Amino acid sequence: MIGSADRRCDNDGMAETSPDDPAADVEKPPTGDAGSGASSTPTTGDVDPDSSTPVVPLPAVFRLNPLTYFAVAMMFIAALALSGASLAYLGWTLLLPVLFGIWVARVRTVVTDEGLRVRGTWRTRSIGWDRLEGLQFPRWGSVRAVLDGGERVRLPAIAFRDLPRLSAASRGRIPDPYAAAAAG
Repeated sequence: MIGSADRRCDNDGMAETSPDDPAADVEKPPTGDAGSGASSTPTTGDVDPDSSTPVVPLPAVFRLNPLTYFAVAMMFIAALALSGASLAYLGWTLLLPVLFGIWVARVRTVVTDEGLRVRGTWRTRSIGWDRLEGLQFPRWGSVRAVLDGGERVRLPAIAFRDLPRLSAASRGRIPDPYAAAAAG
């Protein structure tokens, strides 16, 4: 760990850094706050000596916000009320929250050293870094990976706000527009 000998933690868990610590000037990204849509995989706080960007441990998993499970619970309560009115005709509505919960648990985007692993509703797809040409951010819709040949693949659980973490996990293969704006 870079600079680990120079760090000390006080009683409240806040890390203090010495002036010669290379990580002192780097702000650590959030580790999966409620609105990020990313999993709570913590970042190490280490800094890549070549680029001064935080190193994110791989595989980096981007999942839907855990608060989505609250919607599953509310769907179940609504389906329970509907099926209670007429179990014979509306009992099938109890399956909807179960299917939605399975979908929420399934969809994700995983960043590895080899590339992206996209787990969608029906299938899992691996995309090598050599095939990735860029990302597309449609105005209304999901982020899409643009592959060589013009093919587009939806990246579940990735939003524009996830780009700093995605850029760090990809080791700079996907540029961070926030860092470019701050530098320019």
